[in-house]
Amino acid sequence: MGIFKIEGGISLQGEITPQGAKNEALQILCAVLLTPEKVIINNIPDIIDINKLITLLGNLGVKIQKTGSGSYTFQADEVNIQYLETEAFKKEGGSLRGSIMIVGPLLARFGKGYIPKPGGDKIGRRRLDTHFEGFINLGAKFRYNREDHFYGVEAAEGLVGADMLLDEASVTGTANIVMAAVLAKGRTTVYNAACEPYLQQLCKMLNSMGANITGVGSNLLTIEGVDSLGGCEHRILPDMIEIGSWIGLAAMTKSEITIKNVSWDNLGVIPNTFRKLGITLERRGDDIYIPAHVNGYEVKTDIDGSILTIADAPWPGFTPDLLSIVLVVATQARGDVLIHQKMFESRLFFVDKLIDMGAKIMLCDPHRAVVMGHDFKSQLKATTMSSPDIRAGISLLIAALSAKGTSTIQNIEQIDRGYERIDERLRAIGAQIVRA
Repeated sequence: MGIFKIEGGISLQGEITPQGAKNEALQILCAVLLTPEKVIINNIPDIIDINKLITLLGNLGVKIQKTGSGSYTFQADEVNIQYLETEAFKKEGGSLRGSIMIVGPLLARFGKGYIPKPGGDKIGRRRLDTHFEGFINLGAKFRYNREDHFYGVEAAEGLVGADMLLDEASVTGTANIVMAAVLAKGRTTVYNAACEPYLQQLCKMLNSMGANITGVGSNLLTIEGVDSLGGCEHRILPDMIEIGSWIGLAAMTKSEITIKNVSWDNLGVIPNTFRKLGITLERRGDDIYIPAHVNGYEVKTDIDGSILTIADAPWPGFTPDLLSIVLVVATQARGDVLIHQKMFESRLFFVDKLIDMGAKIMLCDPHRAVVMGHDFKSQLKATTMSSPDIRAGISLLIAALSAKGTSTIQNIEQIDRGYERIDERLRAIGAQIVRA
């Protein structure tokens, strides 16, 4: 098991370019199963979770060719659907949360889709009901083997369009249902659909392949089914979660950093949420410039003077993946912040590690924590800790880079699942971090 050793308390400086978006890539890669023609995808991040999905596609019979850094060609003209019933698939598919999104494309094109209970971060309950209720609405038959947690949907006569109201605005659920509906007979409407930029990207890609999806960017999608889809070329957006991570890193380490090519128009409320914490960031073309916060940063209270609350919400609200970053950044702010993690009940449980480092945090319940900022008058102390999930892992790394002394982070495979060559990229802007 790998570890990071980090010498903290050092100001960084320079430019950093965000990787391709992990959450978009998971959807886009699954969509290649919808056509026998070649699909070219660019800006794919080189991270563990994405590489696992690419390997899974290869084992399904998809022809894969790497054509450059982050660029691949996929052709699913000889898919081995029987692989879904092997023990190897049960093990492989169960190690990755994003594997659930192969079910929609396979169901639409081949009339069946199976998946073991997906893995991923242990951040609380992550239900799959929205996915399978959508498939059932389209005419699929559902079965579940409780002994080995194996899910299956079949539609021997093909899928038929339907009107549906999702019980939650699930991003992966919406993506899966849309990928199934594009080849269904007739019209499908999906209300309470997720509308994140990454879901919009998927819809735009599918339309470029010949699908007929309208309402993209809203919570009401209309899909007119088509007989088949063709190939296309698609470029993945920069990762907004990584962009938010670099903003937090710059503030906590009092560093002057420019984040390059961030696709500002797809960042939503992220920049303003960090501004509420008192962080200065400037738009320079399509870059974000963050000056060194040598005098710290002061939290803005609400209009009536009450404590600032930062909570997650479906897009265009604040993404839950950045709440861990905001919490860490708040530990050195001037002022107090209430962090409200609504979606996942185990995501705040890493705060005990920050408390061990000297942070002033009161965990109210599994969903809420009050952070009382130090205003840099008391520096966090180096310690040894373990990364419980991707986002907590990067948050602890940011804390370690700002702390006094040498910290050790164990279980860094969790960080590698979502961040490409992070130690190399941090060293390029002056961080003292070693992978061992």
